[in-house]
Amino acid sequence: MSVEGARIVVTGGAGFIGSAVCRHLVDVVGATVINVDKLTYAANLHSLDPIADDPRYHFEQIDVCDRKTLDAVFARHEPTAVIHLAAESHVDRSINGAEVFLKTNIFGTYQVLEAARAFYDRLDAERRRRFRVVHVSTDEVYGSLGNMGLFEEESPYRPSSPYSASKAASDHLALAWYRTYGLPVVVSNCSNNYGPYQFPEKLIPLTLLNAFEGKPLPVYGTGSNIRDWLYVEDHVRGLVALLDKGRLGEKYNFGGNNERTNLDVVGSICDILDRIAPTRRQRRSLITFVADRPGHDLRYAIDASKACAELGWQPEFSFEKGLERTIKWYLHNSQWWLPLRQNVYGGERLGRLAAAS
Repeated sequence: MSVEGARIVVTGGAGFIGSAVCRHLVDVVGATVINVDKLTYAANLHSLDPIADDPRYHFEQIDVCDRKTLDAVFARHEPTAVIHLAAESHVDRSINGAEVFLKTNIFGTYQVLEAARAFYDRLDAERRRRFRVVHVSTDEVYGSLGNMGLFEEESPYRPSSPYSASKAASDHLALAWYRTYGLPVVVSNCSNNYGPYQFPEKLIPLTLLNAFEGKPLPVYGTGSNIRDWLYVEDHVRGLVALLDKGRLGEKYNFGGNNERTNLDVVGSICDILDRIAPTRRQRRSLITFVADRPGHDLRYAIDASKACAELGWQPEFSFEKGLERTIKWYLHNSQWWLPLRQNVYGGERLGRLAAAS
């Protein structure tokens, strides 16, 4: 399908990746966007301020588990595509409260697929040819890698947390709806995203804000867990490319070719802050090792060669370039994150085991 001029439903469009998708589609691509978001704790409509007054941007406050209102959105806006990002996404929170992850990530995905299928089945042949559903997932569905190797699209699923298990289930649902019902679905799995507008419970924004404020920098275990880091704008370009070039019923992995241990990530944040916002105390002295979280996967790493070959996609940001750009954004946009730190999440430890109820 041609993305320019398209009408695209973005579920979870007030979240970190979702808002970046919305801004890119409106500002760069020139598409019309219908942002469908429940506005949970991690959603922030201020992330859409750059496009909020654009006539091509529309917001619908809807829970993706509510099929009736989803049907109404499809009927009212008649989209040409769906990018499904709405999800509970924080591993630590899933350890303490799995139920909402199962509801949103599994049942919510089912409702989105069914609403899209009902709409798709009513379209004429030409509009059916153009319609796409991109289901956005994570590399965490593959489980933990050893010291060698990369996750490929055919890697077996071995989720370790309630979060990754719920996302694994949603991936299977999306592909089943393609194989059983012919719904034109493409699935993506990405490595750890980072960049501006990320809710400050994730490693990079939590660390940089704690470091900026002179607070302890908690590192799980020995800090030896390895993740591949993908700058959010690189990921967004990949998702948009899927609308145009992704093969139906296929999976595509997106990674940044930026493997780092968690301790290296925290240390890099400290070093950049010491350079651009120096204090008398070196920020590395704030690093504090804490008990590891349960089921903490050792290493993730992505083979994105399929996306590179078929979509013409490449990550453009090195980790160093993306990280410094991210840190500078947070330093210059305290009006975005300060209310979250004061009223929503202040940096307290999450993910501790609790007794089953």
